[in-house]
Amino acid sequence: MTGYTVMELMACAASKVLEDNKSVLVGTGLPMMAAALAQRTHAPGLLIVFEAGSVGPKIPTLPISVGDSRTSHRAVMAGSMDYVMSSAQLGYVDYAFLGAAQIDAYGNINTTVIGQYDAPTVRLPGSGGGNDAGSLCWRSIVLMHQDRRRFVRKVDFITTPGYRMGSLSREEVGLPEGTGPYRVITQLGVMGFDEETERMGLLALHPGVAIEDVRANTGFDLPILGELARTSPPTREELKILREEIDPARIIIRKD
Repeated sequence: MTGYTVMELMACAASKVLEDNKSVLVGTGLPMMAAALAQRTHAPGLLIVFEAGSVGPKIPTLPISVGDSRTSHRAVMAGSMDYVMSSAQLGYVDYAFLGAAQIDAYGNINTTVIGQYDAPTVRLPGSGGGNDAGSLCWRSIVLMHQDRRRFVRKVDFITTPGYRMGSLSREEVGLPEGTGPYRVITQLGVMGFDEETERMGLLALHPGVAIEDVRANTGFDLPILGELARTSPPTREELKILREEIDPARIIIRKD
């Protein structure tokens, strides 16, 4: 088994962020793959939570949505969206996976419109549960493609808040203290956030990627946080699990 796709690389990198005996709110697609991979490898005690209400499942194969019956396979309970979001509000959910059309240096996310709100050039799907998850869970992990159209100085619309919204902090707009963006994982590398400045910075490069590649695809200053690392390529075991157990139908994994 040789080679791997970008999706496989990102799934493996995202899975490594998740810790054993923690909880994670998972959305459709790549987040499901990452969570299922973590649960099958280094984090067997990971509690997976789905927005539609399923809590603590052992995913057999990749569900097509958060409402798929497979999200309840061997679950602790089949609850409701209200129950899941209430649990996050009470501080019981450690991580949340998010996607983004745009993101800025403070981790503000736009999934609503490109351009002006009243006359957009593109109207996007909107928040779904993204605002709730990014506002209430302790740490947010963003999975997205990186280029200058998406990594921007100022998002066109704040769907999900980051650390600072103009002059206002998370706490000043009423969000729980200590919550916020934690990691941003793209096809180029892994980003984190400086504890003092609350701005995004580069933590690790994926195999074959140079610092210049990342900065050329980022529309704001992106400093290096600490000693720059390299992510590991997917192992044979990880690829076998992803291809044969989690996504044998190649719903998300496709040939690049």
